[in-house]
This record gives sequence, structure tokens and C-alpha cells, in this order.
Amino acid sequence: MPASHLTLITGAGGVGRDVVEKLRSQDVPVRVMVRRDDDRAARLRALGAEVVLGDLTRPETVAAALDGVQSMYFAMPVSPDHLLAATVVASVAREYGRLDALIDMSQMTVSQMTATSTAESHQQRLHWLAEQVFNWSGLPVVHIRPTSFLDNPLFTTLPAQTIRKNGTIELPFGTGRTSPIAVADVARVVATVLRDPAPHVGHAYKLTGPRTVDMTEMAGAFSKALGRPVSYVDVPLEQWREEVLATIGLPPHIEQHIVTMCRLHQHNRYDRASDDVERLTGTPAQTIEDFVAARKDFYLG
Repeated sequence: MPASHLTLITGAGGVGRDVVEKLRSQDVPVRVMVRRDDDRAARLRALGAEVVLGDLTRPETVAAALDGVQSMYFAMPVSPDHLLAATVVASVAREYGRLDALIDMSQMTVSQMTATSTAESHQQRLHWLAEQVFNWSGLPVVHIRPTSFLDNPLFTTLPAQTIRKNGTIELPFGTGRTSPIAVADVARVVATVLRDPAPHVGHAYKLTGPRTVDMTEMAGAFSKALGRPVSYVDVPLEQWREEVLATIGLPPHIEQHIVTMCRLHQHNRYDRASDDVERLTGTPAQTIEDFVAARKDFYLG
């Protein structure tokens, strides 16, 4: 990537923030769109990024943010506005942009969906539709499809609470297998693609952990990493929804997405393994054991 190649990053929490850090460490010029000029924006400026205020659902702010940009990373938090934002970005980039690549943060579930499938969450359906919009736009698109994140509260905050209390992981995943991936590994892939996007245009990359595990095997990985016994307790989905999820007070769109993720885990929809992380970056994705061991104090309190 030439030193003057300006990259626009949206959704600068989680994966996006790590991507900014990785690109700036190699002196790649980065512009980040944020909705508020807050502490997070200050931290991004401290990394050397240009920070602009904008809203992915407002065409005029997207057009301003795209000025002079050669590549873009499109992502946003779980939101009912996801498809609107994708459509705005695609429309504005076609009319005003000069992009060599548009990296779309999608989801692994999309690769198993059809135009009429109904088992997925509203959010997953929005990701599927957004991919269609980007493909139809004719823009130079790369789709990134990670499975569930190891950094998700399902594998961090919630297990930490029950591990401290009684040495258990309590989730409604049944006997389904899963292959969660660390945010840091997804960010490595995105940064790699952004540094030299041309060979990746038109591809969809499926990002998973190095192998699939059932929840008993996951609990075993936690046990090894934490140096104490951890077992898996399968909780009925509706019971878990009422006793755990409902107490958090999430917006209905997000709650429905999480419940659907759990149901799809039960149905083995997350039993997917890919070597795309290692193939693209030269380094394998983190194991569950390594991820947990690096956060031992967090899990044990």
C-alpha cells in the first residue's frame, strides 16, 4: 500500500479499533468516522488517526468522509439500521467515491443463508441483504465473514460470573459445536486485506477459530487455561432468556439476535472451521485456551 493511500474506517470499536492500531503502526494514513467526539475519538487521535464526525445513514456525512479515500472498512454495531447504512455507503461510494476496495464486515451465517431462509435473526438477514447490495453496486468489495467472537459476552462476561461462583459455564448451546474467533485475529485479516486489497477483491473470507468444539470441550479448554475445574451446564433457552438475558435490558433487536445465535448453536450452524486466518496472515487463529489464559485475571476475578 502506498504511503499516501488513505483508508476510511467505520465502526471503530472492537475489530475496527484494532485495525486502526495495526495500520497506524505501519504509518498507513487512516481516517475514522465516529458519531461522537468522545474519549474513544481521543484515543483514536492518539494513535495518529484523523477523526471525523458522521453517520453512516446520512449520505452527506458519508460523502464528506470518503473525500480522498482509496479504501474503506464498513462495519457498525448490531443495529436495525445496518441495511440502510450499507445502502447509503454503496450509493454514495458509487457516485462520489474512488475506492480501490470496500471491506464489508459481515457474518459467517450469511454463507448458509438463502433469499427465503427464515431461521436466522433479523440482524443476520440484514447482513445477507447488505452483501447483495454491495455485490450489485459493482464496487470492489471484499466480504469478511467471522463466526461468533470469543470476545462476545457469551464467552467472556457471562462465563466469568458463573466460573467465579461455581466453576461452570452456563449457556443454552446444547450439544452443538462452535468455533469462535478472537477480535484480534479478525482485525489482523482486515488489516492485511486493507494493506494490499487488489488480490482480495471479489472474495468472501470465512474466519473461525482453529477447530470446532462442543461446549464440554470448551469448558475443558477453560479448565486448562485457568488451572481450575470448569464444567458446562446446558440451560434451556427460554429459561436462560428469562433469567439471564432479560435482566440485561437489551434493545429487542439485539436480544432477538442473541437468542437466535444460541438457537443456531443448538442446531450446529456454528460447526464451521476454516484456515483463512492463517492462509491470509501467516499466523493461525488463537485457540480458546490461549485466549482465556491471556485473560486469566478477568475470568477468576
